[in-house]
Amino acid sequence: MRIAIVSDVHGNRHAFDAVLDEADDAGCDELWCLGDLVGYGAEPDACVQRAQAHAAVCLAGNHDLAVLGVLDLEEFSGSARMAAEWTRRVIGEPALEYLRTLVPSREDEQVGLYHASPRDPVWEYVLSPLQAEMCFDVQSHRVCLVGHTHVALSFSRFEPGSATGETRGDGEAVELGEREWLLNPGSVGQPRDGDSRAAWLELDTNAWTATYRRAEYDVQAAAAAIHAAHLPASLAERLSFGQ
Repeated sequence: MRIAIVSDVHGNRHAFDAVLDEADDAGCDELWCLGDLVGYGAEPDACVQRAQAHAAVCLAGNHDLAVLGVLDLEEFSGSARMAAEWTRRVIGEPALEYLRTLVPSREDEQVGLYHASPRDPVWEYVLSPLQAEMCFDVQSHRVCLVGHTHVALSFSRFEPGSATGETRGDGEAVELGEREWLLNPGSVGQPRDGDSRAAWLELDTNAWTATYRRAEYDVQAAAAAIHAAHLPASLAERLSFGQ
């Protein structure tokens, strides 16, 4: 099966639509989302509606849980807190109902699925081989998928051995037939790896390969929606820089 893996949509409808179109063109059989449908962007309802329509699997991210009131907003940065407060005011009840059905991890698929990490599905940012090593020690699947960092990454480990990791660019393919793996598709709605294009991952569970993808989208339209909502200007400006 070929699966389009997405994470960290963050209310960016324009980016999500571009990824959905590319995944469809690529012939993906399913879409799986690792959480944070809402957050920094200005179109939370539209993003939730698209997940409902297209995602066979969807997790809850920390921003989703914040909007639901499960997490204390004091745990978030200033702009993230303001965006969550705004989203709480404007999001519709049907979207909230869907978000309430989601959990931050799933272990009932061929791969482990976590918003943040196998050790802490809500909060841990896996950005170093040392962190990946500790995740490998506890994860229940040989291959796991995580989001949360907004950076396209892969970590792997031969057993016995130490974990290694690297950032991944558009079109890079990874053979998953051996070793333990921790894969991060990057962010759809707010990439932070210097590439403004929406990030996603194509996972083939028959061939056991993963290919990192980037989708062009209308960044200026997404930024204009943030400005129109009177959200912090920095949330719009950073989209052009992939930061």
